[in-house]
Amino acid sequence: MQNGSVTDDILIEKNGSVGLIRLNRPKAINSLNEAMVSGMKAGLDLFVHDPDVTSVVLFGEGERGLCAGGDVRLIYQARSSDDISRTRFWREEFPLNERISHYPKPYIALMDGIVMGGGVGISAHGRYRIVTERTRLAMPETAIGYFPDVGATWLLPKAPGETGTWLGLTGREVGAADAIYAGLADYHILSHRLTELVHALAQTAFAADVGAVIETFSVRPETPAVLAANSGSIDTAFRFDTVEEIIAALAAIKGDFAMETLSVLQSRSPTSLKLTLRLLRAGRQSSGLIECLEREFAAGCEVLRNHDFYEGVRAALVDKDRNPKWHPDTLGDVTEEDLDRYFVSVKPPLFRDHRL
Repeated sequence: MQNGSVTDDILIEKNGSVGLIRLNRPKAINSLNEAMVSGMKAGLDLFVHDPDVTSVVLFGEGERGLCAGGDVRLIYQARSSDDISRTRFWREEFPLNERISHYPKPYIALMDGIVMGGGVGISAHGRYRIVTERTRLAMPETAIGYFPDVGATWLLPKAPGETGTWLGLTGREVGAADAIYAGLADYHILSHRLTELVHALAQTAFAADVGAVIETFSVRPETPAVLAANSGSIDTAFRFDTVEEIIAALAAIKGDFAMETLSVLQSRSPTSLKLTLRLLRAGRQSSGLIECLEREFAAGCEVLRNHDFYEGVRAALVDKDRNPKWHPDTLGDVTEEDLDRYFVSVKPPLFRDHRL
C-alpha cells in the first residue's frame, strides 16, 4: 500500500487499483473542516490522473460513522467575521459535492454508521452508495435553524412521493432500507464485510467491473423501510406547498407515525421549515445540481445574518441545553416576504462554468 496524507484529518492512500480517501476525525465522527474538503479534492485530483486507479472509495475512521456533517461549530465561532470568512467553508464544500456527482471514475461511498448533513453531500452524489445495518442517515438541519444543503434540494425531491419533503422538514434519521428507498443509497452490505469488499475492489482492474463486484456483496436489509410503509400518510400530509397545510394535514391523520412527525415539526425552527419547503419545491423545477447548490449557497449566506442558526447550534452543540429559542417562534410570523431575501443571488456565483 502506498500512503500519502494532506492533513492528519484525512488520509489519501492507494491499495492496488483502489484509491482510498479516509476521513480521520473519529472523535468528531469525521465532521468536515476546510482541510478535509481540500484534502478530498486533492485525492480526487490524484486518483483521476492515475491510470492504475480503477475506483475511489470513501470511508470514515472509527466505529461511529462515515461523517456527521460539516463542523458547524467552526461556522458558529466565526459569527463575528465578515461574510467571506463565514462562508469560506461552503465555498469549498459545495464545489466538492458537484465534482463528486460527475467524477469520471467509480466513486464508492461506504455509508457505515452516522451519515448526516455534509456526510450525505460527500456520499449520496457518488456513483455507488453503500449502506450497512449500522447506517443512520439524516439531513437534520431544521433542528439547528438551518436547511438541508450540499445539494440535498436536488436529491430529496427525486425521492418517491413526498418522502424527500418528510426527510428535509423533519430531519429525522433513517436506516439502510429507507436510505435506499429514498434514492440516497444503492446497496446494503453488512459492515463486517466492508474490508473484504475493498480488498476485492483493489483487485478489480476495470472500472466496468466495479458494479458487478459490489453486487456480489449486496444483501437485502433485514429491517424494512419505515418510510415505504408510511408512504400513504407522508404523501397525504406533505403534498402541500405551505408548512401550515402540512401540519394541519398531519393533525388529521390517525396513528403514531403522523403524531410523532407532527411533534418533531413543532420543535423545529419555523423559519427553517418554511425556507426548507420553498427550497425543496424550487429544487423540483431546477435544471441541475449546480442550480440547487447556487440557490442553497445564497440562502446560507442570509441564514448567517440572522438569529436561528446561531441559536440552534448553541442549544444543540455549545450549551447543549436542547432548548432553542427561535425567532420568530411561530409559523404565522414568517412571511413569504421574509423568505424572499434568502433567494437573492450571490455574486460572483460559486460556479462560473455551469455544466447544466
